[in-house]
Amino acid sequence: MLRVENVSAGYGSIKVLKQVSLSVSEGEIVTLIGSNGVGKTTTLKTISGLLRPTGGKIYFRSEEISKMAPHKIVEMDLSHVPEGRNVFPRLSVKENLEMGAYIRKDKPGIEKDYAMVMETFPQLAQRQKQTAGTLSGGEQQMLAMGRALMSQPDLLLLDEPSMGLAPLVVLGIFEIIKEVNRQGTTILLVEQNAQVALRTAHRGYVMETGRIILEDSAEALLQDDQVRKAYLGE
Repeated sequence: MLRVENVSAGYGSIKVLKQVSLSVSEGEIVTLIGSNGVGKTTTLKTISGLLRPTGGKIYFRSEEISKMAPHKIVEMDLSHVPEGRNVFPRLSVKENLEMGAYIRKDKPGIEKDYAMVMETFPQLAQRQKQTAGTLSGGEQQMLAMGRALMSQPDLLLLDEPSMGLAPLVVLGIFEIIKEVNRQGTTILLVEQNAQVALRTAHRGYVMETGRIILEDSAEALLQDDQVRKAYLGE
């Protein structure tokens, strides 16, 4: 479904990604783990068009998207939940979710997906008229994910969904991620909490200083001595 081939990218003269290659197949949850500042967020931004690669190519369903505008990539059914959630704080929960469907014209389909989001995130169903800025961190994360799902993505990019959340809330968020995947959405997950990420994903990539250094099944990475020592606190 997604192929990233030898992609390099950065910010001005600062090179962050150095010939990164990875793939995501339909139906998978794939996670990208690594320390802060190694290029995980930059990878997602480059895939979703927020950052233009300086080298290499990105393909989504065999179509090259490397030079495509972000809104055109969303129209291809690829959505990005950014680090920090970025909900619209002065809009209500309902209005935030409606913003996620801005590219759609099928009103019955939008209503059906809105009902699906309410069912997936029952805490949001109780707060539909509440402004997003007054929600807890976990609720804002749910809202950001729900908003992305309103665009009917086939591939969802999730950047640090556990950031700033209490451990119990994190477990709930990751159960929802698994449920979204079971409902048919493929997921590429960037996550600082390597333990929970690898227990959620099917496959994983390990990134260091802008390069992919390891790739394997999530189960194998959980047992890898290098990964356990560097990222699992063992």
